[in-house]
Amino acid sequence: MALKPKKAAVESDLDDEDPENEGGEAVVKGGKPAWALELKLSLKTILIAAAVLLICGGGGAAAYLYYAAGKDAKQTALAGKPAVFVDLPEILVNLANAGGDRTQYLKVKVVLEVPDQALAQQIQPVMPRVTDAFQTYLRELRPTDLDGSAGLYRLKEELTRRVNIAIAPSHINAILFKEIVVQ
Repeated sequence: MALKPKKAAVESDLDDEDPENEGGEAVVKGGKPAWALELKLSLKTILIAAAVLLICGGGGAAAYLYYAAGKDAKQTALAGKPAVFVDLPEILVNLANAGGDRTQYLKVKVVLEVPDQALAQQIQPVMPRVTDAFQTYLRELRPTDLDGSAGLYRLKEELTRRVNIAIAPSHINAILFKEIVVQ
């Protein structure tokens, strides 16, 4: 039953007996052919899809250009300034004893990576302060603090922090380990 009223409603919207309709096409009220209404809907869909593609394409192109420019800047910055390395004297300390019978020792050879030669020359007068900061920290370590790569990473980060405090307001880029031995 519900289909019949809908069909009647559709037929009432179409006017086949329009004298201006020469091809016998179905005409919607208002004098426009039915295919024109469908074309209007499809044009609207096409315009929306084109706008979405334009926005996505523009955003993608902008992101590509932004990251490509940043990557080039990093490469030129790295290629422009070669790093300078400063060797520190070898440090030998006994580790904190956790109630064990034997004493364990830590032997470390470290290199500082500094941004330029001028900073390397500024570090030389404060080298005793840097060595003192290293020794006081390293003596408090337990052998378990140096287990695995995570332990060495924490050690590197802490030593970098201590060097930067000792040479403030300047700062180093990194600490590199030449040798680490636990006996």
